[in-house]
Amino acid sequence: MVKNLIGKAPLDTRLIISNRNVQRAIDLQAILDAGKEKTVIAPNVIDAVKAADIVFTCFGDDDAMKQTAKEVSDAFNLDGKLFVDCSTVHPDTTDHLADVFTKADAEFVACPVFGAPAVADAGQLVCVLAGPEDSIRRVRPYCRGVMGKANIEFSGQPCSKATLLKIIGNTFILNMIEALAEGHTLAEKSGLGNDHLHQFIEIMFPGPYTAYSGRMMSGDYHKREEPLFAVHLARKDAKHAHRLAEASGISLKDVEVADGHLSHVQEHMGKKGDIAGIYGAVRKESGLKFEN
Repeated sequence: MVKNLIGKAPLDTRLIISNRNVQRAIDLQAILDAGKEKTVIAPNVIDAVKAADIVFTCFGDDDAMKQTAKEVSDAFNLDGKLFVDCSTVHPDTTDHLADVFTKADAEFVACPVFGAPAVADAGQLVCVLAGPEDSIRRVRPYCRGVMGKANIEFSGQPCSKATLLKIIGNTFILNMIEALAEGHTLAEKSGLGNDHLHQFIEIMFPGPYTAYSGRMMSGDYHKREEPLFAVHLARKDAKHAHRLAEASGISLKDVEVADGHLSHVQEHMGKKGDIAGIYGAVRKESGLKFEN
């Protein structure tokens, strides 16, 4: 996302980068902007916000985002600043953030995104925007055509609508991976073989299905040093989906099965566990080795 902001966005000053782990910010700058002509690193979030007018945030969990919002809003007046949160959090958290920032005289837009890291790198994310129309208008120039290929908008609607779609949308991803894991395991054990199943998937379901099928066949799901979609984050999203379902009076049986397999991935791989590791969990419960 940073790569596309500095490469394609209509910026009139250097992009400020901030990370709770400062070394990560330094490493990112070295990769994307070695000459430091388009970016500058802020040593902490307070300094980053002070110098910015539009602030994009992306945190791995709800508590971290809430804590940061409180820290920033308590530090100084935020009048004129626009906060754009791209985190995958519970809709209640989004409502809380909107309340915190607007009470501090700032604007707030929720903008979670759909797309794997490779999709983000290519500027092909789907951006989901919700909030006041005037605020969304300020964010649009950085979404479609810059970070993303398309926008889904809830203009003039509660900011939580965006994260509601994000959480429900992520259950489709969980269900897709579960179906692929079971299908590939059955293909191997029944004697069909994985190659022909993958060929069928390529023809019938191009895109994410084919990409995850390839990751499973290649063993990428257990070989990576750093996950593409960490198992603890996938389980966090599943938990949010269950809370939403319970509040709405329905059950998500597919998500329950997938989350059970994610728990096995977590036990087997720890912090290296990836959502695609569901394949390994299905293999193991079917009498095969976790690793293919």
